Amino acid sequence: MLKRIEEIAAHYDALCNSLSDPAVYSDAERFKKLSKERAELEEIVSVYRAYRKGEAEMNAALEEAAGESEEMKELLLEEASSLKDRLRALEKELKTLLLPKDKNDERGCTLEIRAGAGGEEAALFAYELYRMYLGFSEKHRLSWEVVSLNETELGGVKEAVVLVGGKDAYKRLKYESGVHRVQRVPETESQGRIHTSTCTVAVLPEAEEVEVEIDEKDVRVDLYRSSGAGGQKVNKTETAIRLTHFPTGIVVTCQDERSQLKNKEKAFRVLKSRLYDLYRSRAAGEEAANRKSLVGTGDRSERIRTYNFPQSRITDHRIGLSLHDMEGFLSGDLDEMIDALARADTERKLASSDEA
Repeated sequence: MLKRIEEIAAHYDALCNSLSDPAVYSDAERFKKLSKERAELEEIVSVYRAYRKGEAEMNAALEEAAGESEEMKELLLEEASSLKDRLRALEKELKTLLLPKDKNDERGCTLEIRAGAGGEEAALFAYELYRMYLGFSEKHRLSWEVVSLNETELGGVKEAVVLVGGKDAYKRLKYESGVHRVQRVPETESQGRIHTSTCTVAVLPEAEEVEVEIDEKDVRVDLYRSSGAGGQKVNKTETAIRLTHFPTGIVVTCQDERSQLKNKEKAFRVLKSRLYDLYRSRAAGEEAANRKSLVGTGDRSERIRTYNFPQSRITDHRIGLSLHDMEGFLSGDLDEMIDALARADTERKLASSDEA
């Protein structure tokens, strides 16, 4: 591992030298490319140099201890032991930094929320999840573009599709894919019985232009009038868009904007994300398993997280973590949960790399 990092450090130094060359500095495109490459290597080189420095200090302490009196020797050996613990931590950090990066992490994503089992109560919970992710996006200054929002008369949501943009949007939200279960007493329940409902969440990385090409002959574009709550909210012109991709059967609708052009643009972005996810799954030979893990069926038995309102407890079943701040969580304070999921994922990958 260290030999590999030595090569990375040498390449990093070469990049630094190149960036100080006036010929490179005057070439904006090349300068930008090399600067990005250097930035990607900076952290691992910094940790590696801290490791080498600690290693040298530990060896120096051990060497000095060999010729000292008993009291001084004990102090130096204690210092060496402390440095050894520090080296173990740095070594683990280096292994983590060497893990393959998910190229999708820096991208925006398509967030899809759908009511599952539970009727109107599931739709009401889907709306709360929608508000939760909106709050999270606002806290992290991520953009939020509604593609479609299929609302119910009681204020719930049957389906919501949103484009979430900004650096690391997919990285932050990717662990939210799966079935979310809620346990609470609905407002319509007269006898105070706890009901269980589910919603499904899918988070798909947004595709770049060069990754997904769509032949216009493969897509049917239908125009229709937007549906709404009535009154002035109803759009009386045909601005809503429905795209049907014939080869895959994927259907995307967008009616949020009053501009037909903007609705069409958003719909195609969602279509590209879904196609990218589909092709990515096929390439890995696990399309069916991947889609099931992302969305599931909405059945109560398939769940990644349970929201227990009577006990104000949110439990993620993948890592066994429970939090006890329902109000804060539903307002978008998801960082503690997401950070824990990311750490668990890293630990799993480290374990797999050690076995390999």
